[in-house]
Amino acid sequence: MKVSEYLKGNSYPGRTIVVGLTKEGKSLYAYAIMGRSPNSRNRVFDYQNNRLFTKQFKTDSLADTHLTIYPAIIELEDRIIIANGDHSLDMEKEISLEKAMSHSSYEDDEPNFTPRISATVDKKRPENVQIAINYKDENSTSCIRKVWTKKLEKGQAFIIHTYLENGKPLPPFTKDPVEIEAEDDFAQKLWSALDKDNKISLYCKEDNKQTIFNLREEETK
Repeated sequence: MKVSEYLKGNSYPGRTIVVGLTKEGKSLYAYAIMGRSPNSRNRVFDYQNNRLFTKQFKTDSLADTHLTIYPAIIELEDRIIIANGDHSLDMEKEISLEKAMSHSSYEDDEPNFTPRISATVDKKRPENVQIAINYKDENSTSCIRKVWTKKLEKGQAFIIHTYLENGKPLPPFTKDPVEIEAEDDFAQKLWSALDKDNKISLYCKEDNKQTIFNLREEETK
């Protein structure tokens, strides 16, 4: 399944992680953010010193940034860390993804209780990836934690995101990661597939090619 087919008609998958292998067997990974509120929409990606940060586009000292500003990607010597919140810092400290995710829960953004999602990529063997999600049990305040270990084939990728679709409240994604194609020019295809009214920023790395889309910056050009 192509990413455009998978995301077609979904106006709000929320924060999105993709990990895969290109057709040549090279690493591919991506992270995208969306936003409905002014605070969420006031963001861009900033890459520096092997780390991708979310940051405010227009500085607002009154904005609550505890769930919106964080290091989303951290590149270490042995692995790549991708996360939709500051649990990326726990992942940096812990080699075990299961242990790192045990330190965090879902987000405290009632009534959505946004899941925390993450992934890791082995730098020496990029076919070896792990994907994780923490989400709220629908019948209690308990946190359900899942981790998947995948060995990718060439041209294969998996996508996971925070919400099933748009809604009030936003329904959480609670399924297994979905298999999609690791298409050529994946960055552009993912960016085009995301809803034009809600997408904010995208980072994608295909082998050594790094692509960043920042809607806020594009709007001011």
